[in-house]
Amino acid sequence: MPLPSHLRLLRRTSGCRLPTAFPPAPAAFTLVELLVVIAIIGVLLVLLLPAVQQAREAARRLACSNNLRQLVLATHTYASANGHFPPSMLHTPGTAFTSNNGSWGVHGRILPYLEEDRVASQIDLEQPWDQGGNGSIVAATEIETLACPSEVNRVFRTKNGADYVFPTNYGFNFGTWFIYDPATGQGGNGAFHPNSRYRAKMFTDGLSKTLLVSEIKAFTPYVRNTTDPGGSYPAGNPPTDPSLIAGLASGGQNKLGPDTNSNTGHTEWPDGRVHHTGFTATFTPNTVVPLSSGGSTYNIDYNSQQEGKSATQKTFAAITARSHHGGLVNTGMVDGSTRRITDTIPLQIWQGLATRSGGEFANPP
Repeated sequence: MPLPSHLRLLRRTSGCRLPTAFPPAPAAFTLVELLVVIAIIGVLLVLLLPAVQQAREAARRLACSNNLRQLVLATHTYASANGHFPPSMLHTPGTAFTSNNGSWGVHGRILPYLEEDRVASQIDLEQPWDQGGNGSIVAATEIETLACPSEVNRVFRTKNGADYVFPTNYGFNFGTWFIYDPATGQGGNGAFHPNSRYRAKMFTDGLSKTLLVSEIKAFTPYVRNTTDPGGSYPAGNPPTDPSLIAGLASGGQNKLGPDTNSNTGHTEWPDGRVHHTGFTATFTPNTVVPLSSGGSTYNIDYNSQQEGKSATQKTFAAITARSHHGGLVNTGMVDGSTRRITDTIPLQIWQGLATRSGGEFANPP
């Protein structure tokens, strides 16, 4: 581009060396090009996001397995110190608790072996967990090892507008269906039940073939304190169809509703009852157990009678192992190993893993 006439004159009169032409203007993005770049970045983010989410979930699953490993180790350390695994709760046969939360469960008893000495030193295992000094300690305690990183409701359960107790994502193995007979003291076929004092040698199915603990979901809707289902489904003969539970739950006490805090299963980590700190293998992991109530359908747990509430009525329970990991639950075995068990495991094998001495795996095919 030639210089304008006034610049040519200035160059002649001043002797200055001026450029003979202006440099070309730099190229700029057009609106179309900018939109294309933004679209490409958006596509890349869409492609990348699932991979990031999968990596995060894999890390959460690993952390969850580590929690289970800590619980198994703590239970074994308790057994080394006391000569037996802890009971699910303590109860005097032929009596009923005078307090609803009359006995601490496994979680509370193994606190010293989870490096929770500060909490353990402040509570009294001989007193109900929600009374006196115990209640104030529990209402202020969140134990990291008892919560899965994938749990979507990692919040305190509230009572009268104040923090009451923190939930848990890990339940101990109470067997397949029958839990406890308060009249005789007979317990179920799992690794834990009221007053149980099992040692490792009593797991004759094999330590690597018996479940100790599994994932459960916090704030699970459930029904409790129904009529005795033992006439139709006695010990050793649990219902096989989850839709049958709704009929057994009829007339019971519903602990469910539209608000998170209304669904109170697995919300009391100190409690020794199966619907709070246990699971049963009545159904395979993540089975939907439907119950319609108030125009909504809930995926429930079922406890026919709170252990210790009655001096005579037996407890049967369908407390399903569940997780937020999708298609599986993490579990801990009595031998100390951890496993991922998928929802597709055959029911017979799942129930066999939940018994301590059923002989299901004595002669494998």
